[in-house]
Amino acid sequence: MSAELWNSAAHVLDANWSADHMVPSRQLYPHQWSWDAAFIAIGLAYVNPNRAWRDLRSLFEAQWPDGRVPHIVFDPGTAEADYFPGPAFWDVPGYGDRPARGSTGLVQPPLHAVAAWEVYRRAAAHGAACAHAARAELEWLYPRLVAQQEYLTGRRNAGGAGLASIVHPWESGLDNSPAWDSALAAVPADLDLLDRFRRRDLAVADAAHRPTDTDYARYVGLVLAYRDAGYADTDLAARHDFVVECPSFNAILAAAEHALARIAGVVGADPAAHRQRAKEITDAIVGRLYDPRTHTFRARDVRTGMLSPKRCVNGLMPLILPDLPVEHAAAIMAEAESARFGLPERTGLPVPSYDRTAADFDALRYWRGPIWININWLLRRGMLLHGYHDQAEDLRTSMLRLVHRAGHFEYYHPDHGEGIGAPAFSWTAALTLDLLADRSVPAYARAA
Repeated sequence: MSAELWNSAAHVLDANWSADHMVPSRQLYPHQWSWDAAFIAIGLAYVNPNRAWRDLRSLFEAQWPDGRVPHIVFDPGTAEADYFPGPAFWDVPGYGDRPARGSTGLVQPPLHAVAAWEVYRRAAAHGAACAHAARAELEWLYPRLVAQQEYLTGRRNAGGAGLASIVHPWESGLDNSPAWDSALAAVPADLDLLDRFRRRDLAVADAAHRPTDTDYARYVGLVLAYRDAGYADTDLAARHDFVVECPSFNAILAAAEHALARIAGVVGADPAAHRQRAKEITDAIVGRLYDPRTHTFRARDVRTGMLSPKRCVNGLMPLILPDLPVEHAAAIMAEAESARFGLPERTGLPVPSYDRTAADFDALRYWRGPIWININWLLRRGMLLHGYHDQAEDLRTSMLRLVHRAGHFEYYHPDHGEGIGAPAFSWTAALTLDLLADRSVPAYARAA
């Protein structure tokens, strides 16, 4: 299996390379996506490290002056009609050396410092010359990664407790997760918007697999409101309809600080501030997003102060934090091993994106039930970090078997493992390479 799977994954990444960046999939996603680029770099480093660095550089060349890294960087060679919402809809003004309408104004989880450290770590293992070249890449990225973190921990600290808030479900990376349902209920669903702005995802994907029209109308409305306010982040909780603290987004935010502490040691910067911020974010996640009644982590609606009632896979992601208290790590593992998520020893498959026992569990619809490799990959790293080695190996094996059997799909059916969504999906291929190559505890995640 290993050689065949390795070659197929490498082929996907080669086919999806586009000039200076990787597209997630030729079928549905013709531009560059932010957290995709991070996952992709981690695996791409095994077969083409120069492209791994170039993909990260290409993304950060589009960084805004305020530090935000846009969730999509648009390929100017792709026609407006080929993707919605495209450059004209976002109408981002020019900034720095960037042309107008070159990106979106939203962000995605800041996994990029973790990716940069992993790409460097692989390069450094190949001798002094490779390590020297990789250090130069880190020196270019480091201040930009710091600016990204400062934007998220500063301007996006809408709740005032040190956590970053997302202002749109797309920023979470878990676009239509049930975790957002209660907060989205307060967002107007103007279906007339879908007459003005026609969905193009349904031309190439089954409607049963994608967000509903009601949710999509809310997504469009939220973008228009944020855009028309100049993408400003002032007084978010008072003037924006969706402001949420996500446990997954913030766990990645803290993990990025741990990675930056290691990167700082390479480039000659002080790692102490990164360690301190990682601790502060972790403490805030535990203090604000942990529900002691159900022993689970939940998304918090900053506008109402309420925790989401839904048990979603983003609640498992704080396991990636090295300083997560032991009792909270154990609670996450109990949730992951329960009938709600069913680790491989229960189902033979990786964990789904939502509680299997919930009445609204949907085996086909995007983040409302299907299995995603990237989230399971993160969960496995957390298991290794906290000493759950047997479970981590079972999860690794189940992911590789799933991809080998079904192919490098965007996501998978949670009951029988059929591939769903876009085929030849880049982060699935990239993370397959990492799973095949690396069984060790991730170096970035050890306490810095």
